[in-house]
Amino acid sequence: MNVLLYGATGMVGQGVLRECLLAPDVALVQSVGRTPAGPPHPKLKDVLQSDLFDVGAISDSLKGFDACFFCLGVSSAGMSEASYTHLTYDLTLAIAQTLASLNPGMTFVYVSGAGTDSTEHGSSMWARVKGRTENALQRLPFKAVYLFRPGAIQPLHGIRSKTGSYRLLYSLTKPLLTPLRMFFPNVMLSTQIMGQAMLAVARHGATKAVLEASDIRSLAMTA
Repeated sequence: MNVLLYGATGMVGQGVLRECLLAPDVALVQSVGRTPAGPPHPKLKDVLQSDLFDVGAISDSLKGFDACFFCLGVSSAGMSEASYTHLTYDLTLAIAQTLASLNPGMTFVYVSGAGTDSTEHGSSMWARVKGRTENALQRLPFKAVYLFRPGAIQPLHGIRSKTGSYRLLYSLTKPLLTPLRMFFPNVMLSTQIMGQAMLAVARHGATKAVLEASDIRSLAMTA
């Protein structure tokens, strides 16, 4: 299968990329982003784009994919709702609408977050915007759309967050993360579990579209 990956340099994206490159049934991983996804690999192709909103400029490079793993996202901290909406809802839909028209047989996997507000009317700004994004994605004519809502995620295999505050937090809590994942496996996930679960839904689908942490873990076990 051919996989399109957005957000490959983020913490979750790095984990997804690793699992895709290890998977024998993945022939190609094409990363779209502002910087290369990582070291050269026979399966990996980078499409560099400074303006991710300009989807039409690279439309010829977006055809022929079986799955898109959309791990692109920003923290809402310090942002207005308008700015966060632009970088979350507007950007995601601009890309997804183009992909749906070019790849009607595609499975689209979106990394959302635990606590996302599907009603779009709650008090949490980020949760409303994520909920609006999820709802819009489900209306697009993909083969399938799956919405991943992880909570805490442990970075494995040398993966690091791009966000300084998160790196500090992970550094301080590193000795606790593995025991926490052992005792709370349906709450604390890992970058490896995220990647394996995305591959699982791309291969076999899932019984529901919205996947909470416990669902994600169960899917990874089937990979």
